[in-house]
Parts: sequence; C-alpha cells; structure tokens
Amino acid sequence: MPRGTLRHLYRRAVERGVSESALLSLLRWLDTDPTVPEGKWFKTFEGFHICGEGELVVTFLRPGQAPDGVEVP
Repeated sequence: MPRGTLRHLYRRAVERGVSESALLSLLRWLDTDPTVPEGKWFKTFEGFHICGEGELVVTFLRPGQAPDGVEVP
C-alpha cells in the first residue's frame, strides 16, 4: 500500500475516533485476504465503515456517513 494512502488512513482513523479494538477487528478481517470487487466497496464494522476501491482501502467513515459502493461480507 502506498505510504500516502497509509498516512491518509491513519489520519482518518484518528479524526473519526476509530478505537484500537475496532482497528484490530479490521486487521483480523484483512488477514483473511478478503475478496473485494474491482470498483467501490465498503464493509461495516462496529463503530465505523471502511471504504475501498479495488484492492485498496481508501478511508474510514463514521456511523451515519453514507458509504458508497457494494457492501462486502
């Protein structure tokens, strides 16, 4: 993952109050090497949504913010 993307994700996680335990849930999910669509997608976790495009995770959204794309299990 490009460094700029990692910095962006870190800033968004901090700004949006994503807890350490929520980030661990995300990391466990990523460790499963999930299948995601080529285009825009999102996954809902407790307290936030993660949004991606193709293989890249691009941002975090707070509850109440509307994610765009296909929801992945």
